[in-house]
Amino acid sequence: MMPFYGSVEHLKIAVESVRAQRGEWRLVVVDDRYPSSEPAAYFGGLNDSRVEYVVNEVNLGISGNFQRCIELARAEHIVIMGCDDVMLSGYVERLSELFVEFPDADYIQPGVTTIDADGDRSRPLADRVKAAYRPRGRMPLRLSGQQLAVSLLRGNWTYFPSLCWKLSALRSHGFREDYDIVLDLALQLEIAERDGELIVDDQLVFEYRRHRASASTWTGGNDKRFLEERTFFAEIAARMRARGWNVAARTAHAHLSSRLHAASQLPGAILRGDRRGAIALASHMASVRGR
Repeated sequence: MMPFYGSVEHLKIAVESVRAQRGEWRLVVVDDRYPSSEPAAYFGGLNDSRVEYVVNEVNLGISGNFQRCIELARAEHIVIMGCDDVMLSGYVERLSELFVEFPDADYIQPGVTTIDADGDRSRPLADRVKAAYRPRGRMPLRLSGQQLAVSLLRGNWTYFPSLCWKLSALRSHGFREDYDIVLDLALQLEIAERDGELIVDDQLVFEYRRHRASASTWTGGNDKRFLEERTFFAEIAARMRARGWNVAARTAHAHLSSRLHAASQLPGAILRGDRRGAIALASHMASVRGR
């Protein structure tokens, strides 16, 4: 499943990377009312029965279009791939092997590398941080329950567009409409709370595109990201505490990686003269105070 609203050129690259996969697959592109006829013309000329192009009746937004993808899915396993990302040639084969080896897994994180807007391999700060938080050990690695929750709350090291899910797990939880930035982390924590299982693999099969147009990228003066994260971590800390998962509760309360992210953005906001942004970032950095 590929929710679409963005660069048509990147979309074409993403689609062709799926079409190059070996094994059995189906691709559904869900256009969230992109204001151009170019995507329709491109898909109309593909002549590939494995690829379906759907246009929403109204714009659903990020979480709404993700939920629409779940509704349209039919296979046992599903990827909600970014419309600017790239599947490397062995993705479908490797994930199929892993689900045979781990049939009880709710979802799988394969090996991922990062590319920039031009498709060149890159390793920006955000991805170096993700690598630092990523679990280590003999791969493939199993994580579940509080162990999984603590790992994700220390720093969300997963790459959502690369994850392969058991469709039944997604339909049991779905995406919350009140979140745009942390909606994938919220979903993963719900799965962890039900003792769901994540398999982590290190075989490189996916390229995640990180660039300034990404929904998860900070822009000066936009404090929505950190306001959403503060609200989210306060809710999660209370939920984990109620479950008796005290380590997870303390980790959510501290939300250290989120506050460090804000700290890394503060000098730039000050240099730009972005007073509102600087205040929002400083407020988030101090948000661990109080319970």
